[in-house]
Amino acid sequence: MQGARLTTWELAKDNIPVTLICDNMVGYFMALGKIDKVIVGADRITANGDFANKIGTYTIAVLAKAHKIPFYVAAPTSTIDMSLSDGSKIPIEERAPEEITKFGGVTIAASGINVANPAFDVTPNELITGIITDRGVLKPPYGEAIAKLFDRREVESRN
Repeated sequence: MQGARLTTWELAKDNIPVTLICDNMVGYFMALGKIDKVIVGADRITANGDFANKIGTYTIAVLAKAHKIPFYVAAPTSTIDMSLSDGSKIPIEERAPEEITKFGGVTIAASGINVANPAFDVTPNELITGIITDRGVLKPPYGEAIAKLFDRREVESRN
């Protein structure tokens, strides 16, 4: 519910037109031509450009690719973790089952069921049109673009 509570509030506050939809409606609106680009955040970006973000981001990236809609990641360069070669190295947090089995303290799921509740998913770099950073927009091949970005930063810090 972060989008409904926080993202829409921030967009409206900045006078950016916003229409709230549920994550599972994205394909429907893409098929109707109502979405012309996607911009998502990232919690961690790897050296090759794979990235982790809130669960459901990977699904949206796949749908964007299928509908030929540009898909961008916006994140500060501090989000890039050069110690991780690719997305398979990103640890994924598993959240408490009660986050999805209860609502307002009331159990809404059948008792005794197994629950999987990953907080994030990983999107491979081949689904990304560009990575928007505080130091410019990176384009594929991301491994090279990210390496150059960090090489440039190291040179600038020495001057």
